[in-house]
Amino acid sequence: MIVAISIGAVTLPLGDVWGIVWHHVAGQGASGDPATDQIVWNFRTPRVVLAALVGAGLAVSGAVLQTVVSNPLADPIVLGFSYGATLGAVLVITLGGGVALAGLGVSAAAFLGAVTAGALVFALGQRRGRMAPTRLVLAGVAVGYVFLSATSYVQLQATPTELRTVMFWMLGSVAGAQWDQLPTVAAVVLAGTALLTLFGRRLNVLLAGDESATALGIDVNRLRAVLLVLSALLTGTVIAVAGSIGFVGLMIPHLVRLTLGADHRRLLPLTALLGALYLVLVDLLSRTLNRPNELPLGILTALLGAPFFLWLLRRNKGLD
Repeated sequence: MIVAISIGAVTLPLGDVWGIVWHHVAGQGASGDPATDQIVWNFRTPRVVLAALVGAGLAVSGAVLQTVVSNPLADPIVLGFSYGATLGAVLVITLGGGVALAGLGVSAAAFLGAVTAGALVFALGQRRGRMAPTRLVLAGVAVGYVFLSATSYVQLQATPTELRTVMFWMLGSVAGAQWDQLPTVAAVVLAGTALLTLFGRRLNVLLAGDESATALGIDVNRLRAVLLVLSALLTGTVIAVAGSIGFVGLMIPHLVRLTLGADHRRLLPLTALLGALYLVLVDLLSRTLNRPNELPLGILTALLGAPFFLWLLRRNKGLD
């Protein structure tokens, strides 16, 4: 993260960056040149911290959803959470005060959209009071397409300036990160990851199948409901501040499983760390590959994630 903070349109010495960060965090040492301090602490540090939080949140949510719906392809996009958040944000960007969402910011509307999509998937994925993994995935795909269609219609009403903002947000970015955004996101990601890790044993049992979990005294339907709600809240919070970013929740959990196994008590914390590292590196690439222009994060995560996914399909014959 220190390296990522030091590199940008102007590359700064690592020692200076560390000194400035340590001065603000611990209150020790000198902050150095005021201009450098402004670049490091007010512009780059919140951006890198937000990228780490978003990467961790998406990765943990993807790992949980893959177990909940018994599908290795599941992630926040497949279950429609991302499309719900996108519709909420696009409504505010394009229609502003002329709609019922007047008074809500982009982040708040995106969060409500993600939670709404999660509630619909939860309701439609049930049959006779029980949730079936296959129905959840199908419900997620259907709800996602409905929200995507609504988003496309709203985009047709947008001006060119609004459309550019919409497209950049839909593809994901942490360029506008500010310190006042971070406490809420950090609290949700850290608390959500810790809480989901406490469910590690039950998630492990869920891997063995519903029958085995029920025989061990676990209310499978209730467990799935709780995990879906926590995942929706986690996903909605990070998407609300960074936009829709794909493949993180799909790719990172698989990387951890391939190297360290599927025990969720270790899987979830390590997935959070690897997801944080991954998105920090992707954000670094996004602002250095075509300097001074920036690339949306979603473009790079797709370019890196799609080949990995194809490799995974060829490697893992169990997916057949």
